[in-house]
Amino acid sequence: MDYGSLGLKVGIEIHQQLDTKHKLFCNCPTVLRDVEDSNFEFFRYLRLKRSEIGEEDRAAKEEVLRSKRFVYKSYDTTCLVEADEEPPRELNREALQIAITIAKMLNMEFVDEVHVMRKIVIDGSNTTGFQRTALIAFDGYVEVDGRKIGIATLCLEEEACKKVEDRGEVVVYSLDRLGIPLVEISTKAEIDTPELAKKVAKKIGMILRSTGRVKRGLGTIRQDVNISIREGARVEIKGVQELEILDKVVEYEVLRQLNLLKIRDELLDRGASVVDEIHDVTEIFRDTKCKVIARALKKGGRVLAVLLKGFGGLVGKEIQPNRRLGTEFADIAKTFGLGGIFHTDELPNYGISEGEVERLREFLNAGEEDAVVFTCGEEERVRRALSRIIERAKFCLIGVPEETRKANEDGTTSYLRPLPGSARMYPETDVPPVKITEEMLEVEIPELIEDRVKRFVEMGLSEDLAWAIADSDKYDLFERFSKILQPTVVARVLHIVPSELKRDGFDVEKLEKRHFEMALKLIAEGKIAKEGAEEVLKVFCQNPNASVEEILSRMKTEDDLDEFISKLVDEKIDLIRERGEKAFKPLMGLVMKEFRGKVDGKVVAEKLMSAIKVKMNEL
Repeated sequence: MDYGSLGLKVGIEIHQQLDTKHKLFCNCPTVLRDVEDSNFEFFRYLRLKRSEIGEEDRAAKEEVLRSKRFVYKSYDTTCLVEADEEPPRELNREALQIAITIAKMLNMEFVDEVHVMRKIVIDGSNTTGFQRTALIAFDGYVEVDGRKIGIATLCLEEEACKKVEDRGEVVVYSLDRLGIPLVEISTKAEIDTPELAKKVAKKIGMILRSTGRVKRGLGTIRQDVNISIREGARVEIKGVQELEILDKVVEYEVLRQLNLLKIRDELLDRGASVVDEIHDVTEIFRDTKCKVIARALKKGGRVLAVLLKGFGGLVGKEIQPNRRLGTEFADIAKTFGLGGIFHTDELPNYGISEGEVERLREFLNAGEEDAVVFTCGEEERVRRALSRIIERAKFCLIGVPEETRKANEDGTTSYLRPLPGSARMYPETDVPPVKITEEMLEVEIPELIEDRVKRFVEMGLSEDLAWAIADSDKYDLFERFSKILQPTVVARVLHIVPSELKRDGFDVEKLEKRHFEMALKLIAEGKIAKEGAEEVLKVFCQNPNASVEEILSRMKTEDDLDEFISKLVDEKIDLIRERGEKAFKPLMGLVMKEFRGKVDGKVVAEKLMSAIKVKMNEL
């Protein structure tokens, strides 16, 4: 696609958890727990309140209509602040200092005073009904491919709860993640291709990891992407976890908006319209073979339908890979706790007969070019969902709606809620402001990972290996031990050996930084050969608390080697008599099979050749 002619504009929001001792507004540790460890739970319904200027946020209003119950799992590592039963403490100064360092690396300007704000969020992910956030810096930039991409803002905010289960009407959240400090970095909408979006996100991610003060692992960083095209609309896509699909997310969203515009044009040509009425069609399906509908009716539910005039054949039209306009409607139904929708473009199917479809069309007076959308369940919930689907169908006649969507694993997206409006921010009265002093701005800027890579390449590592080491939490071990050992040996212990062990079925997740440090220390002290690191790490995989004595007891010594070689040359005397020094190669294979990784290969070779020559002299 020609993204320039399409007027593509992309802005990225990166949310990165900070590695601090405690949470942003309390002294609880920033550790994640297993749900099974929960020792207490409570539930809430969150309700909408108007802002100070008397307006209701449209996204929050829809959440209220979904009428869900939120259950919260608490732990011995969470407190009353997370439960919203106690006021927040002062802003975590450690987190603030990390945020200042990051802002400096992004060439940003700082606010004079940090004020915490409340941002309305009533999807249950915050027990309070809002998220606390504070602007720290603004108007910076990052350089990518020779271009300066503007950084609009950097905010310090609290992480939301972790969703652990969604039962439709009931959503279960875990409080362990709530309150972990994170920075939200927002770029300006100056990105104009999917590839550039990916590169910018990678560059910012690299800068964040260069601090050494951010959390690592799945879920600790995520990207939200704001995308628009000419004639389209701004759409926010939440939760891009895998950076590798970010360009695909942008590409597929452009495709979706283009296809929605094509559908709009077709609908207008047809003179399409949406009948603003919900019909009860339960009796048509009273004896249906459709298991979904039958199950809903057995529970006392109803089947309700809406007529979309002129929409025939377009509800089933693909707008993203394996996603149709009907899927957009189904996404809305699911947010209201329903299983999805049925529509006449895909029927008869799912146990719904041709006769039922004919009676449905007749009941709603639907023509050939019309489509009927219907669903089933508890009546009030179904009515609310279909009312929202009617709104969405009406917008098909206008174009692309502004909304918030969720990123799927394949790069496609699903509807979440309307795009939030401006009426969702108000001051946090419980947290005092923090003045930014000159002393606070005097921070040491860490070396960028990409610069570290260049140094490691100069030390003899390949570029791929240099990146692997420089971008890991063990790069400081490499720096330290490369001063006393060959850099390639250190890199092998830190990166290559664990990869080989994992391939062989060892649980390398048990390996900690101290285990690698111990292996390198034993090599440096001459207590094991460089090949012996593999055996050391194997022991730690099996027993993370193994002692040095236990490890060394499993290693072969040079005395063991002398004894083994002596017995071997006696056993293979016929081979030595026949081949002389040429017997070295097959005998070396037998020795290394026993001693590889336990004794230096050079020592093995010298001792074996010496033993072969002695035996030849005896013959």
